[in-house]
Amino acid sequence: MIHFVFFALKEWVYTIEEIIKEKTSADHLLYVSLKYTKTCDVILNLLARWKSLIELSFDRLIEQKIEQGKILHVPESPKQRVEFMNKYFKKSEEIQAIVPLYIFFKRVPDLNKTRGGEFRKNVNLKVIEPIKTTEINMEKLGEYAEIVEKFISEVKKILAS
Repeated sequence: MIHFVFFALKEWVYTIEEIIKEKTSADHLLYVSLKYTKTCDVILNLLARWKSLIELSFDRLIEQKIEQGKILHVPESPKQRVEFMNKYFKKSEEIQAIVPLYIFFKRVPDLNKTRGGEFRKNVNLKVIEPIKTTEINMEKLGEYAEIVEKFISEVKKILAS
């Protein structure tokens, strides 16, 4: 029994380390790579890192609910995972704020994009959706970074309890 608890604790720590590693990589892209290269490719890589970080966090939160016996199985599709997060974490503003952002990050690779201001101070990636166009610039990335930071803090609190 003790061995199992240790293994579970070790697995939890490893997952938190993965999440922190993804966050560190994303922070480096935002604060270092983008500062010096100013390309839309760095923005796309940053959005992909954030998506990966959110998925790892969702997976760990789902695992915790399974361990607690609150759900019986892992939701299989991304849509089911989003529904799970909306259902079981209704009261968490941070998680509710990250869900639409995650859906957007997930859709970005498949959407039309235009690049502007590359290699200049005002690098700008326009993501063209059927309903609207989203301009992703340094200011918008700062807003996203703040939402992701609050989300990670909330995930740490939830997993520690």
